[in-house]
Amino acid sequence: MPNYKYKTALLVDDNFIDNMINQKILNNSDFSEHIVVKQSCESAIQYLQELINRQEELPEIIFLDIRMPIKTGFDFLVEFQQLQSPAKDHVKIVMLSSSLDPSDHKKVTEFNNVTDFFGKPLTSDLLKDI
Repeated sequence: MPNYKYKTALLVDDNFIDNMINQKILNNSDFSEHIVVKQSCESAIQYLQELINRQEELPEIIFLDIRMPIKTGFDFLVEFQQLQSPAKDHVKIVMLSSSLDPSDHKKVTEFNNVTDFFGKPLTSDLLKDI
């Protein structure tokens, strides 16, 4: 039986292919028992709000793309901070981006939950450090 590092991981990325690749890497690494995939910030925030409303556990870790249409990963972080749940303070957020923009790297430091910033794609080596 696999020894998972986390119970639930949430992938938030508008790119279907990136989600598929990242999900496969997480599965192959026995990283998380459950992997939930959302293709927009809106659907991810709605999912988290529903968990809070039902008093269910939040994912322990969220992999979040920065560049998405309508709402960006930064918009997600702002809305995440506004969720009414003390459990959110224990959620790790890993930013994933193909962006090399130094201002993105600087901006993520403004959010306490963000623990890492990785370039895409996710790799099994990167997961070892989380």
